[in-house]
Amino acid sequence: MPQQNWAGNYTYRAPRIAVAETIDDVRRVVAAGGPVRALGTRHSFTDLPDTDGTLIDVTGIEPAFALDEAAQTITVGAGTRYGDLALWLEERGWALGNLGSLPHINVGGAIATGTHGSGNGNRVLSAAVRSLRYVGADGDVHEVRRGDPDFPALAVGLGAAGITVTVTLDVQPTFRVRQDIYTGVTWDAALARYDELTSAGYSVSVFSRWEGDTLGHVWVKTRLDADDDPVGDTLLDGERELTGLSPLEGMTNVTELAGVPGPWLLRLPHFRLDMQPSFGNEIQTEYFVDRADAPGALAAVRGLGDGIRPHLIVTELRTAAADDLWLSPAYERDAAIIHFTWENHPDEVAALLPGIEDALVPFAARPHWGKAHAFDRAAIERVHPRLADARGVFERLDPDGRFVNAHLVRVGVRDPR
Repeated sequence: MPQQNWAGNYTYRAPRIAVAETIDDVRRVVAAGGPVRALGTRHSFTDLPDTDGTLIDVTGIEPAFALDEAAQTITVGAGTRYGDLALWLEERGWALGNLGSLPHINVGGAIATGTHGSGNGNRVLSAAVRSLRYVGADGDVHEVRRGDPDFPALAVGLGAAGITVTVTLDVQPTFRVRQDIYTGVTWDAALARYDELTSAGYSVSVFSRWEGDTLGHVWVKTRLDADDDPVGDTLLDGERELTGLSPLEGMTNVTELAGVPGPWLLRLPHFRLDMQPSFGNEIQTEYFVDRADAPGALAAVRGLGDGIRPHLIVTELRTAAADDLWLSPAYERDAAIIHFTWENHPDEVAALLPGIEDALVPFAARPHWGKAHAFDRAAIERVHPRLADARGVFERLDPDGRFVNAHLVRVGVRDPR
């Protein structure tokens, strides 16, 4: 049967998919020769993971959790889902600093693409990487650590230099979080006081359909010192919703709302690990701009709302703190993030993206690497100042192009062969 990504909008063209159960399995596939790419929980929406050779599914490799409490790190297999890692950590009193909206994504794929949660003080998930081990073009296992010269290229590495097999992440003592929904916040207030809006909690997300005078729903996740810590009844010109109304059209697969305190792993993600996430049968797109430019960028996209809405399920607005990883979409700038979850209307969405991207040109928007966009090499070079440096590292580590594919060439991450 055809092999598809989780959302069903992309079918892999690779003639072979090898399922690895051990790191040695990965080494054997790489050593056999030919083009290879890693496949995880299949959360990319494009041909980014695909290849004309062999896809190596790493999700069957044992997590092999290794907690170092003194160093405050956890080492885990790259194919492990964040939700499974979070459960293991919570049982031992530890936590990750943040999670993506879907706990179903695997660690290696998420960090390779700069995937993120939200929060003015929270960086993309890749910034928690202390070290990673990967199978290189020679079939051997290599390690790169934070502080090594190649680390800023390989932490958000797009699988461009090897197959990541283990990742070591920063951890911290467990903590508790509550989630509250605010409604009635107007666009005028939000654009005038955007930093105040996005700093209302440890993690803040806005769900909108670009219609009317109000944003939609503002989802505030508050990190708690005690379960009875107070939260505000108002936010800008909006009010706290007391019924636990879901910001996602009444969906039942979201984590618990209405201000009920709970452990970090059951509050920081939007979706429950034990249920199908998001909507399915969808396409996703996402752009990062400097947070200082958020009001202008949002006003520009809002002007396109009439064309966007017929194909949009929902937009989510989030933030991320700056980091120093060369291909991170938050590289050296605090980011405002504009996300679109589309109906699975591939032709219509493809026709919309150039107009959205044109509107965001003045703000040097960077696309999420794993989601649908229309950027080519020239467009990526304009917004990613260290692209050539990262490409140089990948070409040096993989001179024969074992991990090159059409997508990486198209966006300028690898040179053509």
